[in-house]
Amino acid sequence: MSSRFPPWRVATLPLAASAMLFSLSAGAETLEEAWTLAQRNDPGLAAAQSDAEAARLSVQAAKGERWPTLMASGAFTQMQDAPAFSFGTTALPFQLPEIFSHDNFVTAGVSVDVPLYTGGRITSQIAAAEAGGAARSADAERAQSDLRFAVAESYVAVQRAERALAIAQSNVDSLTRYVADVDAMFTREVVPRNDLLSAQVARANAEQGRLQAANALEMAKAFYNRRIGLPLDRDFTLSPVVAPAAADIGSAPVAALEREALQNRREIAALDAQGQAFGHAAQAERSRLAPQISLSGGYQYLENQALDRDTFAMAGVGLKWALFDGGQVRNRSASLRQTQRATEHRLVDLRSMIALEVRQAWFTLQEARARTEVARGAVEQAEENLRIANQQYAAGLVNSTRVLEAEALRVQSLGNRENAALDASLAQLRLARTVGRL
Repeated sequence: MSSRFPPWRVATLPLAASAMLFSLSAGAETLEEAWTLAQRNDPGLAAAQSDAEAARLSVQAAKGERWPTLMASGAFTQMQDAPAFSFGTTALPFQLPEIFSHDNFVTAGVSVDVPLYTGGRITSQIAAAEAGGAARSADAERAQSDLRFAVAESYVAVQRAERALAIAQSNVDSLTRYVADVDAMFTREVVPRNDLLSAQVARANAEQGRLQAANALEMAKAFYNRRIGLPLDRDFTLSPVVAPAAADIGSAPVAALEREALQNRREIAALDAQGQAFGHAAQAERSRLAPQISLSGGYQYLENQALDRDTFAMAGVGLKWALFDGGQVRNRSASLRQTQRATEHRLVDLRSMIALEVRQAWFTLQEARARTEVARGAVEQAEENLRIANQQYAAGLVNSTRVLEAEALRVQSLGNRENAALDASLAQLRLARTVGRL
């Protein structure tokens, strides 16, 4: 009787071993390589890095206000009639020659302006620009960390789709052989036609599931290729998920991980720097109420026929002091201070949210690891359950529905095992991202 039912139903190659053999093939792409490709090709990260570079240049521009400003100027003026000096009375008029020849003249000059005192405005502007640059740099680092985790999600999604397709193919193969066995038994009038029909329907449903899994895999590959900036139809193979930054992270106490996250997360650094930038900008605005004193000097050329020379050197000290401006400066400064306080409140809320994210990610990882152990044992139990159902069916103790239910449980347990393992890998990476290691 056992020859009627070969051990195909329980001899399926374990999917974990298949994945290992698959990953050892030549040219398998690693997660580190995917990160490198994404960081090279992602436009969002490039934009964040450009913002950081723009902020760095803004700091240089702010520092440049400390230096003297050297200006060169020149002009050519054409008049309808050149003016001339005129002195005289009604009895004896006296008129000097025209001031400018040919009814036109040229002016040129070089001037230099040096700020002597600005009430701290330039210093505060530099500090605000430096804080803004620190915020943009932290944003760029955060964007890189977000990108790495997004790539990891796409990477795991491809592996999940691959394993789902392998399970679906295993289900189709198993039911195909089962249909052949039941058909042979029906031909010998050992089983009723209903058994054959139910087996054929189950195989057709399994084929539909395989087609859907194959389509899902193609879409997962396209999403992954887009994420790393490569052609959507590029073919590839992936290695198992390995991230040194996330190694053994789940074994650390959650309280220690929360402290680490509060020190490492770039979102905190960015928001803190933004608050400082608003504070320095408020101080810079306030300093405009102080006297603005500058030293100026220059050399001027004026083409003329009346003066004793054409060139003039000059030097002087300038003072600007806004005695009344309708409250513009004070209100702008107060507005910036309020924005700084709002940023400080958001920073308090962000710290709390990050601590919660760490705790949630830590418990999610523990759950996924526990599910992995449970699912691994469930596969063995499902395979044993299918073996017993086969024997009972062969002995005529159960109908074909019992065998099909056992096969469905086997497929479900395989899916649970693979999903739990991949969930654990992704949860480990998520915890690393939440802590600030990724």
